[in-house]
Amino acid sequence: MFRTALRNVLAHKARLLMTVLAVMLGVAFVSGTFVFTDTVGKALSNQSRKSYDNVAVSVTSYGPGVRDASGKKAEPGLGQKTVDKIAALDGVESVSGRVQGFAGVADKHGKLIGNGWANTGANFAPVKDGKDPRYAFTDGTGPSAAGQIALDEDTARKGGYSTGDTVRVATNGPVKEYTLSGVFTTEDGAVNAGGSLVLFDTPVAQKLYLQPGYYDEVSVAAKAGASADALLSKVKPLIGDNAKAQTGAELADEQARNIEQGMAGMNQGLLAFGLIALFVSVFLIYNTFTMLVAQRTKELALLRAVGATRRQVKRSVLTEAFLVGLAASAAGLGVGVGLAVALRSAMDSFGAKIPAGDVVIAPNTVIIALVVGIVITMLAAWLPARRTAKIPPVAAMGSAHLPTTGKSLIVLNSVGGVLTALGIGLIFLGASQGGDGRWTIGGGAFFTLIGVAVLIPMLSRPLIATVRPLLAKVFGVAGSLASQNAVRNPRRTGVTAGMLTIGLTLVTGLTVLGVTVGQAVDRMTTDNIKADYMVSMANHDTLDKAVLKPLRQIPGATVSPQIAGNIKIGDEYKAASGVTPGALEKVLALDVTHGSLASLAEGEVAVADKTADKAGLTVGKSFAAEYEDGRKTTLTVGAVYKENEFVSPYVLSDELILEHTERPFIPNVYVKMAGGESKAAEQKVVEALGSNPAISVADKTDIRNEQGGIINLMLNIMYGLLGMALIIAVLGVVNTLAMSVYERTQEIGMLRAIGLDRGRVKNMIRLEAVVISLFGAVLGIGLGTFLAWALGQTFKNSIPGYELVIPFDRIGVFLLLAAVVGVLAAMWPARSAARLNMLTAIKTE
Repeated sequence: MFRTALRNVLAHKARLLMTVLAVMLGVAFVSGTFVFTDTVGKALSNQSRKSYDNVAVSVTSYGPGVRDASGKKAEPGLGQKTVDKIAALDGVESVSGRVQGFAGVADKHGKLIGNGWANTGANFAPVKDGKDPRYAFTDGTGPSAAGQIALDEDTARKGGYSTGDTVRVATNGPVKEYTLSGVFTTEDGAVNAGGSLVLFDTPVAQKLYLQPGYYDEVSVAAKAGASADALLSKVKPLIGDNAKAQTGAELADEQARNIEQGMAGMNQGLLAFGLIALFVSVFLIYNTFTMLVAQRTKELALLRAVGATRRQVKRSVLTEAFLVGLAASAAGLGVGVGLAVALRSAMDSFGAKIPAGDVVIAPNTVIIALVVGIVITMLAAWLPARRTAKIPPVAAMGSAHLPTTGKSLIVLNSVGGVLTALGIGLIFLGASQGGDGRWTIGGGAFFTLIGVAVLIPMLSRPLIATVRPLLAKVFGVAGSLASQNAVRNPRRTGVTAGMLTIGLTLVTGLTVLGVTVGQAVDRMTTDNIKADYMVSMANHDTLDKAVLKPLRQIPGATVSPQIAGNIKIGDEYKAASGVTPGALEKVLALDVTHGSLASLAEGEVAVADKTADKAGLTVGKSFAAEYEDGRKTTLTVGAVYKENEFVSPYVLSDELILEHTERPFIPNVYVKMAGGESKAAEQKVVEALGSNPAISVADKTDIRNEQGGIINLMLNIMYGLLGMALIIAVLGVVNTLAMSVYERTQEIGMLRAIGLDRGRVKNMIRLEAVVISLFGAVLGIGLGTFLAWALGQTFKNSIPGYELVIPFDRIGVFLLLAAVVGVLAAMWPARSAARLNMLTAIKTE
């Protein structure tokens, strides 16, 4: 029986090709995900460990503003006295202190080099030999004076800079010019992420990022033979409560764990799409083996007639499935490795450098790839194999196989109805639970998709019958025959359409959600921002308060920052915004329900309505509060406004926030020009900021595009990943039509004989494919829209102005693409059908 199964596989290579491709694609995605994440994770981990090779002990400050156990405000970092004490310990070879923060480098056209969030500045910290072990200079030397910097090799190349050139560099303050003292290579994560690295002289870096004489981190190198653990025990008593000390090996292990956790999220996300592809593959495999078994009824019945048992026949079909799954899994593993390598190269081309390292193919990856592919294939083939075993030997006397019984259809439809009802019930339940209902909706979606897939054969006849008159009227005999052929075998039609249904359910759901959220964000921006421009840092960090003065000096400009601060009320810290009284109402639309925003100029506070109701605050009422510097005060409510996404629940004068905050966080500054938006007005803002490449000046369109760009980028990524499931669905349509043409060889020959020409034969096959594709697409679009509505109910309260939007233009495109898919999928089967010799076809059994 094994030899028989092997011969059947080899005899039906073309018929099984689509199945092999489908399984291969799914397995490739799964294995490629594991290979990619393992490879990148190993490379990053090795890089991290390499950077701590010469570090025996690392000490990290918790940062400024942290209070020690006694309540006294701690030092802003690790002071020079502490560093000197560590350097004097026995067994210490050298000590180097580090500070870092944001630094943006302008190219020769004034544009920022790098992606903003990964643009970093740090200090050059030479040890006894005058070299910094973290950097290898290819040209020049490290900075040794206040007016010097060094650049990483990639940034220098992108900017066209060489040693001795003048370079414009911006931190979170005004842009300054420096002389390039040297160029270096580094394995720094910021550079590998597509950013830049600027090295300053240590006193300059301390002044920019911390305070003179203080460090964020201190690295300790040990003398030969000295124990890292022994040094650690000596260092800990010297650093106090505001810092953490650990060995270099411990730090490397911690970094490796963080990298692994970071890669886990990407791994799970990519695996989800791989599993979706495999789920769609189940339908194709099931369909293929069902048709193969039906075509080999006489052959299998003859095996029974010559003594093969039911178990042997079933085992023969499952062996075929095992061999197909094994071949597809092996091919998928190879393709997956190729996908991982290609994805790694693609990341390099987008500016994110992955550290050098070998491709990692872990034993678990191989095992998972083979097991997943084989198990999926055998599970999908089990039902056709079971049905095969029931074929009696007497079937060998004719070409008919056991028909599907009415009882089996009733059972299937009943199961499908129960699953669909359960799924829809869970979706409605999840939609009513708010933010906690998303997993419930996910479970409901799973049961609904399976239930609908089971019910599709029953749904196909009445739904496709509705378009039969139109097909007959427009396409004549070919259209009428196509509609009848599409429902001749409802189960086959249902399985084929089910693949497209699943793919388009996911695509439509994502599209509806994306468009809905995008329009809500667009309305929120339009309705709430009156300012012409929003000024922010390119890395989304804090602006320096020094930017306020030059902006306010622009003729006709109304300026207000949005300072993110905190005030302590009772035992809890509450978010507070610092704004400019008199300017706030001109740059932002706050809907005041009680009181007046003019009260901010008198030192009073405005409170969001929901916060005020919860705290029992009304206009004129006072409450005790404490600023960030510990100073206590009494604040009086001067206004109550409707909750707004652009300010915190408590709004105070910016002077109050700045007065009591040592390092204010200013994410945005809003600017309204007397003459409105214009190129000249924008240029005035840019010039007032010193043409700083690290500072972004965005108008309303830019703000909307930034938010919409993120949503569109996510949608495009999702479309790309779900594209694999749709490709498998297309293969399913091709497979179904090819098998259908093979089964109907005699019928097609008879149609040709009574006058149906080749053109109308092709049209019949094409229309059949289009009908099946559109049938699946309509169901998928309906389900996808329903799921989008349900998911929207779980987060609509967190997005002001959320209203479900049905993008009919995109839905129309999806339907058109479904029709195109049908036409393309039918090309080969239609051509094969049209080329059949009518006399040979008529004689075919």
